[in-house]
Amino acid sequence: MVIAHSTIKKQYDYDLYINGKWQPSSSNRKEDVINPATEEVIGRTAVGNEKDVDRAIAAAREAFDHGPWSKLSPKERSAKMFDFYAALKKREPEIVELVIAETGATRPFATSIHVATPLEGLEYWAEAAARNPMTPLPVKVNSGPGGSKVLGAGVTVRLPKGVVGAISAYNFPFFLSLGKVGPALAMGNTVVLKPSPFTPLCSFILAEAAAEADLPEGVLNIVTGGVDVGEKLSSDPRVDMITFTGSDLVGAKVMEQASATLKSIHLELGGKSPLIVRHDANLDKVIPAAIGALTTQSGQGCALATRHLVHNSIKDEYINRLKVGLEKVKVGNPADPGVTMGPLIREKQYESVNRYVQNAVNAGATVVTGGGRPEGLEKGFYYLPTLLTDVDNSWEICQDELFGPVGVIIGFDTDEEAIQIANDSKYGLSGQIFSADVGTAFEMSLKIRSGQTSINGGYGAFNILAPFGGLKRSGIGREWGEEGLNEFTEVKAIMFHGE
Repeated sequence: MVIAHSTIKKQYDYDLYINGKWQPSSSNRKEDVINPATEEVIGRTAVGNEKDVDRAIAAAREAFDHGPWSKLSPKERSAKMFDFYAALKKREPEIVELVIAETGATRPFATSIHVATPLEGLEYWAEAAARNPMTPLPVKVNSGPGGSKVLGAGVTVRLPKGVVGAISAYNFPFFLSLGKVGPALAMGNTVVLKPSPFTPLCSFILAEAAAEADLPEGVLNIVTGGVDVGEKLSSDPRVDMITFTGSDLVGAKVMEQASATLKSIHLELGGKSPLIVRHDANLDKVIPAAIGALTTQSGQGCALATRHLVHNSIKDEYINRLKVGLEKVKVGNPADPGVTMGPLIREKQYESVNRYVQNAVNAGATVVTGGGRPEGLEKGFYYLPTLLTDVDNSWEICQDELFGPVGVIIGFDTDEEAIQIANDSKYGLSGQIFSADVGTAFEMSLKIRSGQTSINGGYGAFNILAPFGGLKRSGIGREWGEEGLNEFTEVKAIMFHGE
């Protein structure tokens, strides 16, 4: 293997991880993993199939039904989760380098969001694992037989779902995989994880950490593969819950496959989030946020705001300033210092993004900047930050999730019109509002149909306590925070009385 323009110190070569052991796939096939910035090979992984995932599900089922994991006390499970956290935490610098090479993330973003944030989440989940799963219900004196009175009481208990099938996406492989595995294990479940075939290496580091932390056999299993592996996970009756991150089209198929067994479903799907710029917004604060909304992870993020709804009184100024800012973005290999945007994940994604842009131009859109490959970058799947005007919100480029560094500008005259345009979408994941009138912005945020909305930049960082998820075709359920933990549990009520 040749590793170019990277600080990776080792060559990654993984088999499947099933029942606490590294095992070759049934087909003995392996597939190269490439760096999207250089197209160089950075590792290899086994390619699993239905037989392999069948073995993994059997191991997870056995571990849950008869193994020690779900039977540990909360404090005991918490201690093992902290061992898992420690095994990953000490490899944090290595994971950052791997994320850069595998996903094309820039170093600052790989360090802070891709790696540090899910590790912070894992620490939170490890602490949460120690909580008492029982919550008392109000005590009440009730009438008993013969005029007596009884003391009625009860508790609710949060119990693990069972076997969780987890399918993660390519854009944030370590973040998404750990974001499913961490809370699922903390709540006492066992897991079969299927990572994206584009970015599987980050996920297999979880298996190495699980082995180092001495998690029981079958508690965490990782199987790569294609559609057949995902279908088996989604449809197998031995799997109690499926958690999937990806496109809404695939999410709908997962939901259909899971329906026959009536398993629990968690879907974190696509978005086409609005960024609303009111007439009184401070453009000095808006423009950096707008640039980030289009260029973060090369636009390959479900919650990124790619529909910019701008008050007509400031629209021309906004377009001019955003154009200048986007043209200052340094596109290139994210392993190189100073690069502020890397590549798309594969050539197929480049072609898809470019097709959307060209279709919009053919329909009458104006390209303000971008719209193709940067000069001088023959290798890698790079696409220039692109901004379009003269579009209608009904067009596919305004309605579909592109997963590329492309934004559209749509003008509005009133707050009501902005809200109407924002909600005129099949998605409802996130959104942003910028305004000097924070009270009005808050009232507007209540009317936007989305799972999250930020005002004037929001929290300033990823908030691990804030539930994340969407409405409409953006998904079902929530990740992160208390709500995210509860997704991996069932609630049981136990009532009793004393006489």
